[in-house]
Amino acid sequence: MRSLKLLTWWLAAGWLLIGLVIYLSLMSPPSDLPGFPGADKLAHLAAYAVLALWFGLIYLPGPRYGRLSLGLILMGVALELIQGISGHRSMDTYDMVANASGVAIGWLLARTRLCGVLSGFEAWIGISP
Repeated sequence: MRSLKLLTWWLAAGWLLIGLVIYLSLMSPPSDLPGFPGADKLAHLAAYAVLALWFGLIYLPGPRYGRLSLGLILMGVALELIQGISGHRSMDTYDMVANASGVAIGWLLARTRLCGVLSGFEAWIGISP
């Protein structure tokens, strides 16, 4: 893990994000979604990229972050399967692909200079590691 003074808060925020993705994935879909063809795939991609990036800001590259990334991919697959049996949502293999692609994008972004955002924020507000 990265050296973060607000680690508990950052982890809690991450788990809240996961809860939000689960909720949005399982709630009844709104009937009047605006957008363009494929907009839902872009939403899947963005949601999972944010999740993977967020935890990449907390965890150092390595086995733990790799397992977490795999867990996010499996969560996306499981949620799609649950949608398929729910009766009010439908399973879409392309959503699973978008979810996994989002995890890959977030995983890659976490290896850029973005990885220091949380420690930089802590330093900016006056919390030193």
